[in-house]
Parts: sequence; structure tokens; C-alpha cells
Amino acid sequence: MPPISSSTWVLKPLFPALLPNRFLRVIPKTLTSVAAYAAHPPGTELQQPQRIDVNPPRGTRDFPPQEMRLRTWLFHNFKEVSRLYGFEEVDFPVLESEALFIRKAGEEIRDQLYCFEDRGNRRVALRPELTPSLARLVIQKGKSISLPLKWFAIGQCWRYERMTRGRRREHYQWNMDIIGVPEVTAEAELISSVVTFFKRLGITSSDVGFKVSSRKVLQEVLRRYSISDDLFGKVCIIIDKIEKIPRDEIKKDLKSVGMSDEVVEDLLHVLSIKSLEKLEEVLGGRGEAVTDLKLLFSLAEKFGYSDWIQFDASIVRGLAYYTGVVFEGFDREGKLRAICGGGRYDRLLSTFGGEDVPACGFGFGDAVIVEASGNLFLFLFPCFGKGILETTFDKVICGQKETKRLLKEKGLLPELSLQVENIVCALDQDLQGAAATVANILREKGKSVDLVLESKPLKWVFKRAARINAERLVLVGKTEWEKGMVVVKTLASGEQNEVKLDELE
Repeated sequence: MPPISSSTWVLKPLFPALLPNRFLRVIPKTLTSVAAYAAHPPGTELQQPQRIDVNPPRGTRDFPPQEMRLRTWLFHNFKEVSRLYGFEEVDFPVLESEALFIRKAGEEIRDQLYCFEDRGNRRVALRPELTPSLARLVIQKGKSISLPLKWFAIGQCWRYERMTRGRRREHYQWNMDIIGVPEVTAEAELISSVVTFFKRLGITSSDVGFKVSSRKVLQEVLRRYSISDDLFGKVCIIIDKIEKIPRDEIKKDLKSVGMSDEVVEDLLHVLSIKSLEKLEEVLGGRGEAVTDLKLLFSLAEKFGYSDWIQFDASIVRGLAYYTGVVFEGFDREGKLRAICGGGRYDRLLSTFGGEDVPACGFGFGDAVIVEASGNLFLFLFPCFGKGILETTFDKVICGQKETKRLLKEKGLLPELSLQVENIVCALDQDLQGAAATVANILREKGKSVDLVLESKPLKWVFKRAARINAERLVLVGKTEWEKGMVVVKTLASGEQNEVKLDELE
């Protein structure tokens, strides 16, 4: 290395004010350190590093503080609603076996997988949804878990799909699922939970609604014409696009799978029906589809959200595993895609080699609801946009780890378990709607409630209450209900009283 001339180098002190001015000289523009000078002697040019694309990959997002606060707030509401309904939180790996998501040919999701072969020559995929992972976990746990299960999850999902407003290639999804309840009371409770979530955000039934139907409607039409069950899944995938592509394209696709002109016209006529009364005229009132839907709409009145839901026979949902009632949340102004969706999937577990268990659930993505309520968020929490809650990320993470370690060493780390304030049970099947009303009264007062959705003996109810650590048991009996009262039993003390509905706290 050539000698460094004292007349062209500079000493850059940490505290320049402490050195006399005579020691400070101007540095060469191309040099910033001795190391840089050694690496690039005179006559060579410094290579400027290539600037990377600082945007996240297309379809993904960063969460700087303001957006993270919004996400945290949103997730808090997801979790709080789940708590109010007595659900337990679960989670699964983001990376799963590819086979978990490849069910039947033709599903749109099959072509949207982020999948690859890992270094162990295993085919894996980033999860596009949460329900298959839930099914895998239920099969894995087998008889070690007692039914019914009420589980919820909030997880990141990945799909390589066309970018539109409210649709990205990664999103976080809130799922609530009920495993082990065959009655439509389960679907009624799930829709009630989403309505509760909307109400917490200040969204009303004039902003958002639910379109409800049943896969059994489609099955009954196809059976009229002796259409093979093998075509059912393909037909559902086509019908799911009915609001996305022209009607002639729908007809063409239906004919391409072997349906005659007569069947296509009859099917599209039924799918255009928008009232249960009209559906009953066409299909009759004895079929499972009409029976299930009438019960669901009846329960909606008891839960107090009948103004949120409407019948639409064209709703079938695109995933192959749905078997019964299906529903979609939609923006009444029609500016956004489906906000959320779900339904019954009684035969999903058998597709993975397990024993089928009745089940239903929904998925609710974060991207669309942020579009729908972003302005509302800033209205409710204006301080979030002004840096008032700024903190140091490293300090929060380190503090959390250290606190956990300290609590563990001191034996103070709590064993957290599910705790629901109330378990509500109807003593008669005819009082199930009344029990739903009682649950709704308590939830509107901020109390968590596990509503027993089936007719069960009291011995089972007490076991359930013990498992969820319920504080009170609320019994809805015929005699008390006729007097406008319910029986409230404090489980810790055994004290039992009759309480009027308007005094129920």
C-alpha cells in the first residue's frame, strides 16, 4: 500500500470539539476509511452497490407501526369475539404437505398454491387456507379430544392469484370452526359471531349482509335428472363463478361437463331464486335443503340478526368439501368481493383418511375488512396515526422473553386454560331458540357464553362446564321460561336462583 500523505488524510474524532482545529483537514471525496483506501488504491473506481427493489414482493405487505397497530386492533377484535362465544385458539404450520390441499381436480385453489420440493424431496406448500390443517389436527388428536370442539385460528395464508381490490397473494385469515355438531344451530352460531364482530366495529346490516343457501339445493336438482355425484364438485366450482363471468360462459362450462340443455336451464332457474318460499314451491318442503334453511332463518330471528341475512340459491362456495349450508358476507354497495364465507363440511376428514365428523366453519380475511373499515378505524382511534403509542420493538420483544423466563424461574408462569363465564343450556329441544336469546342477552352485556347447541343430559352439561371452567350454568326450562325467567346456578358455591330475563347480568 502506498504511504498515506498527512496532508490529504483526516482524523475524524468521535468528539471533534475536543480537538484543535489544526488537526482537522479535508478528506478526499472518494475515501471514507483506511480500509476503503486499501481496497481501492489510486487509479481504481469504487463500485456502487446495486440498489435493491425496496417494495415487498407483489401481492404481499409490510406492516410498519401504523399498519401494525391496525392489524393488532383487528386481531384483538377477532379474538375477543371468539372469546365471547367460548372458542379456544389453535394454530398450525404455515408450511404443510402439498397433499393436504390437493383434493379434487378443477378447484381453483389447486392452481394457486405456492408449492415446491424441499431438500428432503418432499412436496410442500404454503397454506392457502386453514381448514385442511384443522382437519389434520383433529384426525391426529383422535379420541383424545372430546366433542364438540369450538376452535378458532388467525393465520397467514398464501395464494398466487390475480390481484384485485381486497385480494392479495398473502393475507391473514380468521377462522372459527365447530366440530361435532350436526344441527344447523352450529351454522346459526357462527353467523351470529360474525355479526357480533361487525357490530363491534360499528358496521350495520345496512352496510353488510349475508347470502345464505345450501349445497343440498344443487344436489336435489341434479338428482332429478339422475346426474352422477361425480359431477357435483365440478358443477359447484362452475356455479361459484356465476357473478364473475357472463351467463353464457356458465352455460358453456356446464355443458362441457356433460349436462344437457334442459338440465342447464332448470338448474340456472333454481339458482336464480332469492326467497325460501319460492324455493319450497320448486323443490317441495320435505327435502333436507329447505328444512335446514327454514330452521336457520328461524334461529336467526332468535339470535337477533334476521335483518342481516337473505336467501340466494346461487351461493355454493368454490371449495369441494362443503356439504350443506353455505354463506357469504357481502358489501351491500357491491364495491368489494366476498368479505367472508363458510359452511358445513361433514365429509372433509374422510378425504384425509379419517372418520367423518360433522363440522362447519368460516374464513374471514383481513384484507377486505381493512378496505371496508379503514376509515372507521381512523375515526375510532385517531391517536393511532399520530405516534402516541410508539415504542421500541427490540425492547418489547426482549422484555417479553425476559419476563417469561423470570416468571418460569419463580414458578409464577400461569397455566392458562379456557374460561367461559356462562354455559347456557336448553332443557327441552323446543327451547333451543329461547336459549339462543338468553346467550345473546349475555353476550350483548359483554359476558362470554358457551351455548349448548344440542339436546344433552345434564350430566354431560356439568362435565362440559367443568372442562371450560364456566362460572355459571344458565338453564332454560319450560316452566321458568313461561314466567320470563331462567335458572342461574353458580358452579363454585352451588347456589341456584331464578332470575328474570331483564335482570340477567
